[in-house]
Amino acid sequence: MSRPEHLAPPEVFYDDTEAKKYASSSRMIEIQATMTERALELLALPEDEPCVILDIGCGSGISGGVLDENGHFWVGLDISRSMLDVAVEREAEGDLLQSDMGQGFGFRPGSFDGAISISALQWLCNADTKKNEPWKRLIRFFESLYNCLVRGSRAVLQFYPETSDQVEMITAASMKCGFTGGLVVDFPNSSKAKKYFLTLFAGMPAGGAPMRMPAALTDEDQVSVSNRKHERHHRGGKRKNIKSKDWIQDKKERQRRQGKEVRNDSKYTGRRRKGAF
Repeated sequence: MSRPEHLAPPEVFYDDTEAKKYASSSRMIEIQATMTERALELLALPEDEPCVILDIGCGSGISGGVLDENGHFWVGLDISRSMLDVAVEREAEGDLLQSDMGQGFGFRPGSFDGAISISALQWLCNADTKKNEPWKRLIRFFESLYNCLVRGSRAVLQFYPETSDQVEMITAASMKCGFTGGLVVDFPNSSKAKKYFLTLFAGMPAGGAPMRMPAALTDEDQVSVSNRKHERHHRGGKRKNIKSKDWIQDKKERQRRQGKEVRNDSKYTGRRRKGAF
């Protein structure tokens, strides 16, 4: 079976039909959500503290939904207009921008507490035209990514490499642009469950303590992964209970800036309600 990046550029391959099919597939949603949760683990964000995350190749907003569940704010980039239209239809709560990640992006320095990318990075290794040279596009991407991250933060980029040469090229480009870190390969002995996560550190944290590479998951961890899937189905996609008054007010203000209808604040905003019984 041909890889999607061999068939057409992403903005062409993910047309209206393919975008809706992608977003309506329960299997695809489950896979994307599981990989996003793993990416969040590798980001090692502060617990119970909302962060601002850049979601690169956000597609129809599946990964953004997981960020929502974990109480984070996010900005999503994707080159496919059709995919972004589906994200809008699904009422994605993040800010959505149409952008070619191979051209870089112009966010202010230190705009994001972390970045994730699910199933998108491999597209930069494919030259659709003579001007789209993979190495130069990777350099532009990683330079702009490094620039927009808070120092000491992380970027976790899950991707499907076609060859070992692609892995080496992607890793070398990231290191050339200032990142440290490396590749985390989950379930390395499984042809079906094996997943690649490029885990990058954007400089040293404020305290100056060195950051260690996280451990990869092995076959013994598959039980815990299955348990997380069960928990996600059980809670029905609900957020974790971290809704402090300040968090709720920040969320409502952000929704107002998006033009959404939001209830006015009151003395009851953020107050815990008593149980129904």
